Amino acid sequence: MRFLQSSLRVLVTLAAVAIAAVLVVALWRSYMLAPWTRDGRVQAQVVNVAPEVAGTVVRVPVRDNQFIQRGEVLFEIDPVRFRLAVEQAEAQVEGARNQLNFARSESHRQQQLRVYASEEARERAENAVQVAAASLDQAQAALDLAKLNLARSRVVAPVNGYVTHLRLQAGSYVAAGAPQIAIVDSDSFWIEGYFEETKLAQVKPGDPARVRLMGYDVPLQGEVEGIARGISDANDVSNNRGLPAVNPVFTWVRLAQRIPVRVAIREVPPEVTLVVGMTASVAVGPESEKPAGLGGQMLEWLRDRL
Repeated sequence: MRFLQSSLRVLVTLAAVAIAAVLVVALWRSYMLAPWTRDGRVQAQVVNVAPEVAGTVVRVPVRDNQFIQRGEVLFEIDPVRFRLAVEQAEAQVEGARNQLNFARSESHRQQQLRVYASEEARERAENAVQVAAASLDQAQAALDLAKLNLARSRVVAPVNGYVTHLRLQAGSYVAAGAPQIAIVDSDSFWIEGYFEETKLAQVKPGDPARVRLMGYDVPLQGEVEGIARGISDANDVSNNRGLPAVNPVFTWVRLAQRIPVRVAIREVPPEVTLVVGMTASVAVGPESEKPAGLGGQMLEWLRDRL
């Protein structure tokens, strides 16, 4: 009886050791060799909206973190001076048009009086027509520009997205070309995974990818779009003499560089809120497949928490 109990203890111990060894080996293979990384970030295009005309803001109809559609008004600049500029340009166009009509009439009269008018007078009249026509074109261009400035006093959203870090308010004076509102493009979210260069050989554009955000248990399915073709090199910086500033320190441990890999998101579950800068784990290829069985789920749980 004691022999059986001792044998059972030994068997249980050996089984536990074997299971632990299998898990350690599988975890090591998954952690060290498989194409995956915990160093991922949610990214999106951020549009910095700037007015094309300067003036005082009279209305800001949007709120911070509000979702807006492309074409919606973000803010309005006082349009009074732009309307006056349009009226002034319209008057100049009308005057230039009358001047052109008069010059054409004078040129026609000179042509009718060919016997009595000198060649110089006819040429002068024809030249006056050309000058008046050019003046009309210039006045028309000024009118078009005045109308454009009036239209651009209403600044609209160029993309669908979320207004972020809004600090603009009515009464502020804005300069042309100075960014006033940032919009996170809701149609441009992607995952940037930073893979060790030792794992990059197993990553190819078009490979399936599985993304797990730190704050959510629901994985996102994606696809590798591309691999970055360059990263910064600290030894490439030049000194004041134009020579490369090479770091003389080199240890026997060589750290693998991190290469950005862009992953497109196929579908976002409704319960997931994507935010630029969120942390993500990215698995590519066979690692992107959902773990099967209790062992696979335990392996994934251990890997995500180490």
